[in-house]
Amino acid sequence: MARLDTSSPIATAEMLAIGAELLVGETRDTNSGDIARYLTELGVEVRRMSQLPDDLDVVAVAVADALERVDLVVTAGGLGPTPDDLTREGIAAAIGEQPTVDPDLEAWLRDIWGRRGLPFSDVNLKQAWLIPSATAMGNPHGTAPGWWVEYEGRVIIALPGPPRELHPMWRDHALPRLRERGLGLDRAAETLHLTGIGESMVVDLIGKEVLEADNPSLATYARADAVDVRVSAVGVGSRTAAELVEESIASLSPRIDQYLYGRGEEDWSVALGKWIGARRLAAAEVGTAGYLGLLLGTAPFLLGAEQRHDRHCEAAWLAADIRLRMGADIGLAVVAEETDEDMQVAVSIDVMGDVSHEQHTVFRGGDTGRRRAANAAAAALWRRLAR
Repeated sequence: MARLDTSSPIATAEMLAIGAELLVGETRDTNSGDIARYLTELGVEVRRMSQLPDDLDVVAVAVADALERVDLVVTAGGLGPTPDDLTREGIAAAIGEQPTVDPDLEAWLRDIWGRRGLPFSDVNLKQAWLIPSATAMGNPHGTAPGWWVEYEGRVIIALPGPPRELHPMWRDHALPRLRERGLGLDRAAETLHLTGIGESMVVDLIGKEVLEADNPSLATYARADAVDVRVSAVGVGSRTAAELVEESIASLSPRIDQYLYGRGEEDWSVALGKWIGARRLAAAEVGTAGYLGLLLGTAPFLLGAEQRHDRHCEAAWLAADIRLRMGADIGLAVVAEETDEDMQVAVSIDVMGDVSHEQHTVFRGGDTGRRRAANAAAAALWRRLAR
């Protein structure tokens, strides 16, 4: 294994979630995503996230392989006292070291059992293990100390699986040590939210050569309410990552602006609020199970919503009716009806008596179709106000 320069910041990482319960669907791995998000915000590129069974050989090989690829390996789970808790053994085997009982950790564990008036079983002693390259990270919320391991310029962090134990240990012990060690590169990213266009069309619009570029890099994601384009970059020389991201977005603008309704954390409420301004909006929805209200519900400009059960009502009439009855400047109405396997959606928008109308067929019926119908209404309103 090549030795890394420990004066260089940690730039790459992998996540290993360990536990048979993860692979049979009994428990969902939320820890890896949480830690990956923290690391990404700090400028560390997360290369992989893996779920592993309680198998010593599998864990040891996974740790050893990860150490060949990245600067930081973070494990979650497998630090309990039972024979199937094998993370410590896996890390020790991966770097060729032998664990032994640490007297201070043993005393700490025996004190916990003593305060509870419980007999201390020797099976618990494995939670007091350390290897020569490891130091312990305290766990005030459980009985499994974490490990901080430095080996050949790499860092391994072993965290307990329960989130109530993992998050405090990460925040109070692992993260301060990572910052001291040197963490992250100059990285920046921005997510663009597009509507009225499919993912394959976005790929054609942007171009394969742009999507295959390394820095800045672009990726597309199909969401329930949008197609997202994520633009990310690493700073080079005197050019910051943020500058590279903004330059890339500016170059994309002529191609995507007609579909771009939001950036970053902007949802439909924020995106529409920019165009509605001081005007008042009232909305009516039929056949969407209240999803339009959920999309707009946090917006201060939403005065009210209603659902009628008359599936034959005209969306245009509803838009005008709710605007007038609510004393609003803008009336928005959506009428969705399931036909065969899809949804037929009518959207009408009344802006001070000027009514526009759109008709859509949204893919799928049922709950998925109702959500997509509500998104179609929000997108129609955005197009009307932004034109």
